[in-house]
Amino acid sequence: MTAKRVDDSATEQVYIIRSQHINSYGRLFGGYLMQWMDELAAIVGRRHSGGEVTTAAVDNLNFKSGAYMGDMVALVGKLVYVGRTSMEVRVDAYVEDRTGTRRSINRAYIVMVAVNQEGNAMEVPRLEIATETERAEWAGGEKRYRLRKQRRIEGY
Repeated sequence: MTAKRVDDSATEQVYIIRSQHINSYGRLFGGYLMQWMDELAAIVGRRHSGGEVTTAAVDNLNFKSGAYMGDMVALVGKLVYVGRTSMEVRVDAYVEDRTGTRRSINRAYIVMVAVNQEGNAMEVPRLEIATETERAEWAGGEKRYRLRKQRRIEGY
């Protein structure tokens, strides 16, 4: 199986917040943002694995600030760590103004697992690390992988 680069599966999507996306406080309902981020992570995982994926874990979903009616929300997703069958996708969410300036509102690390037609985990291509930034992201992914594994052992 040939290794793939981070850029091979990187994905970006932009949404416009409309009335159905707003909560009772007048801000973007967090559930919509979580859904959009999960979908984007699935696209990144499918592009890398070449097959179907399922969400295995959401790590460090961090709401930094709100977004409001009419705002554009830009999501940027990329692989940061790959195991044998799993892929950790970093998804950053931004509010983008009309000049293209972006303000960070959320970041999450979402673990996707590649699955075959029977729903069993399947091996994914290795991730080719090319830059110092990618190396630092990989190191963080390894650490989060070990922490998730330890939490499973401890029953969390």
